[in-house]
Amino acid sequence: MKDRFVFRYIVIAAVLVLGVLWTLGSAAPQQADYPNARFITDAHWLHDHMGDEDLVIVDVRTEEYFDNEVIPGAIRMQWSDFRFNDIGKNLASVFKGVQAAQEVLGRHGIAPTDTVVLYDSVSRDGGATASYVFWILDVMGHENKKILERGIDAWKEAGYEVAAQPRKPEPVSYQPSPGSIQKHLLIDEKFIYQRLGDFYYQIVDVRSREEYLGEKGSKGLDGTPLKQGHIPTAVNINYQDAWTDPETKAIKSYSELQAIYKGLDPSKGVIVYCDSGRRSSFSYFVLRLMGFENVYTYEASWQQWGNPDGFLPVETRENQLSGDFLPEPVEMTGTVQPAGSAPATSRPSGDEPSGGYVSCGG
Repeated sequence: MKDRFVFRYIVIAAVLVLGVLWTLGSAAPQQADYPNARFITDAHWLHDHMGDEDLVIVDVRTEEYFDNEVIPGAIRMQWSDFRFNDIGKNLASVFKGVQAAQEVLGRHGIAPTDTVVLYDSVSRDGGATASYVFWILDVMGHENKKILERGIDAWKEAGYEVAAQPRKPEPVSYQPSPGSIQKHLLIDEKFIYQRLGDFYYQIVDVRSREEYLGEKGSKGLDGTPLKQGHIPTAVNINYQDAWTDPETKAIKSYSELQAIYKGLDPSKGVIVYCDSGRRSSFSYFVLRLMGFENVYTYEASWQQWGNPDGFLPVETRENQLSGDFLPEPVEMTGTVQPAGSAPATSRPSGDEPSGGYVSCGG
């Protein structure tokens, strides 16, 4: 009889433990799978940390996408505040620079020690503008930053209240600690051109397949059609491939992202680009989330490389990633960049079509 009671208590205890584990497992977000899970959060975590003294919630939406509803306590800092049209270089919407970024961040009451949670909305590409500010914060060496997955939509769907007015921040002086600014992340066309034969660098075009293959073009700041095609050796991984679906725009699990980026070597440098730096900033964020360390977004992107007045090479053939390994985070032991005759991570798929390579010039 005694053994029966002991057994019953053991069963009850086991059921309770399993119930607790199931609750924790169902409540734990998918984000825990990512190597750099600290860069992403969900509405429940944000709600539970609303009272944190150093927490700054930032709505980055522009007026065009703003619906007069914000997460309570959030400030408004439009992602476009960091960009300007460089008329002299005929470049639309490029980064204003580190000094201007310091002014924007300080004016909005953000200090280098703050934990910054960035959000936009599903209608604005589900993170592809918050990710631009994430990249800015990476450049500034700002350590504590997160993106709220699916933005204000996730907050509303979780049943939390919204506010009609953003918080008015008290301006501060944004002064990064000495040596924290990551100037090496600010690359231009010269940086890439000089490394086209260096197999340390892997170039990823995150635009649509039609843009990548030169079947669809875009225009420069002055309305002039840009060249069509892509940077030589670049492979095409559409930034939208990181979404679970185009409606919810949640980010895929780590294992699913590994499959998408299969063939990329995390011990080497990865350069992502699009047309103007917005879409590529999202792919930059995803790669950082996956544990990639040497990631660069070519912010001027095709607006600069595809300028018909430039003498930069363009190709239209398709390159594909080769290799069977799955990208996993590695401990970086240095930044030795060996020279090579061709990128080891990309190869042409099939024969190059007639007119597939356009050399320099317009």
